[in-house]
Amino acid sequence: MPISIKDYTWDETETTVHITVPLKGVKASKADIFSTDEYIKVSFPPYLFEVALFASVDDGKGSAQVGNGAIVFNLVKREAGIWSRLTSPQSGDKEVMKSKREAAVEAAHRRAEKEKEEKAIKKREAEKYALKEQMALEQQEKKRIEETRNEERKKVMDELDEWKEKKRQEEEEETKLESDDDGDDDDVHENGDGNKGIFDEVTDQVKETQISSGEEEEDDNQISSSSVKTSDKKLKGQKKEETPVPAPRRGGSIEVSFTPRVFPTPQRESYKTQEEEWLRKQAEARKVGVIEDDSDLTEEEKNPDWLKDKGDKFYRNGNYLAAVNAYNQAIKLNRKLPSLYSNRAACHLQVGNLMKCIEDCSTALELLEPPVEANANSRLKAHIRRGTAFCNFELYVEGLQDYEAALKIDPNNEKLKVDADRIRDIIQGTEADEDSS
Repeated sequence: MPISIKDYTWDETETTVHITVPLKGVKASKADIFSTDEYIKVSFPPYLFEVALFASVDDGKGSAQVGNGAIVFNLVKREAGIWSRLTSPQSGDKEVMKSKREAAVEAAHRRAEKEKEEKAIKKREAEKYALKEQMALEQQEKKRIEETRNEERKKVMDELDEWKEKKRQEEEEETKLESDDDGDDDDVHENGDGNKGIFDEVTDQVKETQISSGEEEEDDNQISSSSVKTSDKKLKGQKKEETPVPAPRRGGSIEVSFTPRVFPTPQRESYKTQEEEWLRKQAEARKVGVIEDDSDLTEEEKNPDWLKDKGDKFYRNGNYLAAVNAYNQAIKLNRKLPSLYSNRAACHLQVGNLMKCIEDCSTALELLEPPVEANANSRLKAHIRRGTAFCNFELYVEGLQDYEAALKIDPNNEKLKVDADRIRDIIQGTEADEDSS
């Protein structure tokens, strides 16, 4: 039965009340304080302080300070005045105190519900405000990106217009040069003095050659044409030579080949060295060990894969000991298959063989090196099972390490997050109890 505290002290003013309750050598962390507008209770075993106040106070404005071997209450009166006494005149009646105590607990529950509801409302408002701000930021970013695109588009269009104008000017210059060349040809046929031009002189020379040689008319025309062309070249001078057009490209084909990959991840995201090491270990693990001839064993019982499937069926049916026996026989045949140790660890966890579960999970994790995408699920299960075994041993720190390792493999697993937070709360609660003791 708790010991009631009677040697407390108190004083008051028109608006406040101050109560000092000694802790009697009990640590401050052991004190449990409960207060409402008309009721105060302090429990620090084996002592108890309980009082029904003379009048109501504003519990929301009051405070309680714990330290220096005492608890000091600073209460604010709802109505100003002098009480002359701290406790209610009915505080000696057990039934009245019981009803006040129940009313105080009920009021505290209502207040807690109200605070919870207000907190939820504030949280929703904060989430709405954050969402609104996020949408505004996204809108600003979208506007900025659109403006940048418009600027880039305008820049490209300006460059295109400039290029078109440049090409147009070049074409005009070429047309002008051609017209100038045509004017020079006209001047060659007749000079300003009315004398024969170079063209006439060449024609006369050709005629003289025809008379002297006596060639046929057709040949004369060819010679005349050739001579005219030669004269034209001399008259026009050096003209701009046309750029030779390159020959069309020859058709062809490009062959693209892809190297087949065992892993589903792209080559650029892979870890080639680790993956090759894992494939090598898997190939070695698939080599069945040699055992001594045993007439009691069938051919199937000498196959580790068959024994593993048998153990899996026993596990699903709840026959964990039979599953362990199957996995034991399979491990004798092949000690390099991590799934055998991981599955046997699950059986040990079910029957409470926690140390064996931890050992098998550790062995499985060693065989699952190097860590690659292909063995991620197996490593996840091994970490969870070993972490669970550690927690059942009350080794919560080691268990939390395994759960955090599992979360690194599967960061979106909500159940793992909840379990890890629960273990973390247990660790923090244990440390708090040790500090208080």
